[in-house]
Amino acid sequence: MITCRLFFAVALALAFNGLPGGASAQSSDSTTNAPPPVQPARSQPTEDKTVIVVTGTFEPAPLEEINRSVEVIPVLDTAPLHHYWTEVLQSDASLDLRQRGQNGIQGDLSVRGSTFGQTLILLDGLRVNDAQTAHHNLDVPIALDGLERVEVLRGSGSTLYGADAMGGAVNFIPAVPKNTEVRFGSQVGNFGVNAQNLDASLLRGDTSEQLTLWRDFSSGFRPDRDYRNTAAFSRTGFSTTLGDTTILLGMSDKPFGADQFYCNCDSFERTKAWFTGLQQGIGKDTEFDFGYRRHTDEFVLLRDNPSVYENNHIDESFQFALRLHRELSTNTTLSFGGEGFHDSIDSNNLGQHSRNHGAGYVNFDARALGRFSLSLGAREELYGSDSEFTPSFAAGFVLGSGWKLKGSVSRGFRVPTYTDLYYSDPANQGNPNLKPESGWSYEGGVVWNPGGHWKADATVFHSRQSNVIDYVQLVANGPYVASNLERLNFTGFEAALHARLPHGHQASVSYTAIHGAQDALQGLQSRYTSNYPTHRAVVGWLGELPWQIEATSQLGVVQRYATDPYVVWGAALTREFYGRVRANLAFSNLSDTRYEEIQNVVMPGRSVTFGLDLLLWRKEH
Repeated sequence: MITCRLFFAVALALAFNGLPGGASAQSSDSTTNAPPPVQPARSQPTEDKTVIVVTGTFEPAPLEEINRSVEVIPVLDTAPLHHYWTEVLQSDASLDLRQRGQNGIQGDLSVRGSTFGQTLILLDGLRVNDAQTAHHNLDVPIALDGLERVEVLRGSGSTLYGADAMGGAVNFIPAVPKNTEVRFGSQVGNFGVNAQNLDASLLRGDTSEQLTLWRDFSSGFRPDRDYRNTAAFSRTGFSTTLGDTTILLGMSDKPFGADQFYCNCDSFERTKAWFTGLQQGIGKDTEFDFGYRRHTDEFVLLRDNPSVYENNHIDESFQFALRLHRELSTNTTLSFGGEGFHDSIDSNNLGQHSRNHGAGYVNFDARALGRFSLSLGAREELYGSDSEFTPSFAAGFVLGSGWKLKGSVSRGFRVPTYTDLYYSDPANQGNPNLKPESGWSYEGGVVWNPGGHWKADATVFHSRQSNVIDYVQLVANGPYVASNLERLNFTGFEAALHARLPHGHQASVSYTAIHGAQDALQGLQSRYTSNYPTHRAVVGWLGELPWQIEATSQLGVVQRYATDPYVVWGAALTREFYGRVRANLAFSNLSDTRYEEIQNVVMPGRSVTFGLDLLLWRKEH
């Protein structure tokens, strides 16, 4: 079956090889004059700078030529105005970050109303989703200073990335050094926040090294909400006669108080993550990828009496891929390859289990007359005795005067985590008979980019999901049991406006509305599928104030299903002195809103953090 389906996809691609005119994604300049998303005034790019993305496409391509809904969130240039990458994720109205712990200690991330398990997290294109539970997907062992940007694919991405990308994919792109330098930073704030970071980069010819060390402590804004966060990340890049090589190494250690996280009790949890990745170019059009991740989770139900109940889990995952790219003509390209995955778990609660996945994919891109573009893709993934076929189609048409129409259809799927299958405690029960989730995503939209100072887009989307995994209370006062919900649909609208204003100011507004519908639960209670935001809006501003002070402000408004709306406001100021010292002041929840992103888990009130960043040494290149 896999051979027939992929052979058909290749034949279809070759049939389109004769399309006239146009240019390949690497050479087209018809729509590359768009400004990137909002960045600080101190490092504003030129208006015709092309934003190259690697998410939502099989080959790097200009953002404006991608026919899927992809958002690029800059991190490196705005880093002095932020302390945690969780703040960056909250700038996209289509992303829903539901945090238990503050400052990135633990959170769930979803896209367009999907469950957090339906969002695939990537680190430079390599999977980091946790095999034990999707609650640990955001244990990404990299600090804010080690990131270049975050790219978000909205809608199913299983054709590109395989399992778990039903709702979308979020790709953390590490920073590549631009200078040889060493920096040290320190921050203090209320709730006992005390953080330090050390960043060292080396650039010499074709060799680069970026090393980021981070520690972040807090006594907590309430009892049993303290945390200790330590992370180290390294990105090494060099070139040989074989091709370009990138090596990624990362680790994180997070012990934290887990009051009310999972039950009405003072709990404790400690998670550790180790990650290594290799991306090896082989000639011009071939790449080999390898990734390894190890994750441990220690959970104590009663912090002061750990002998009552304790869980310990260790999971590991391996991944490898061989990716090939062929330019069939000046306006058609073919991408294809194979991937393999293995994961396992050793747990005192879940037992010992392992599983393997194998996949093959093909994708065809074509352009015609400098206006029309399309992408056809197909993937077959095998796991155990089952398989999933995930096709996709995307097309775009440039109308002229800065207007473009685009749309896509794609299928995605997710396999249950080991917790979904085997977990057991008095309040929650796994289900070894769970079926994989699957669903179709549809979207159509328009982009307006008149040439540099303004950019707007609007998209209508719809997803139809089946066998959605959720925990359902089957009997009154009984445990929540992992179950397949027969049908869950979402219909929504998202729009965004980015503007470059006079005197270096920039502003953005984004809004997402979602309506969900599912088969009647007949009065039963479910845990996750009804916690999506029905309305979410984000208003952001960034610019330069008098006395060379750079500033940013962001206002977020959220209304979740069947709850009241709430507003969270944040702001930050930074100024550089003598070219070597940078002071910053960050305010979180200035409105002092009492809110919960996850039911019964209260988030912190107003807080302020002050920091200094010192440039210890630099060599310009």
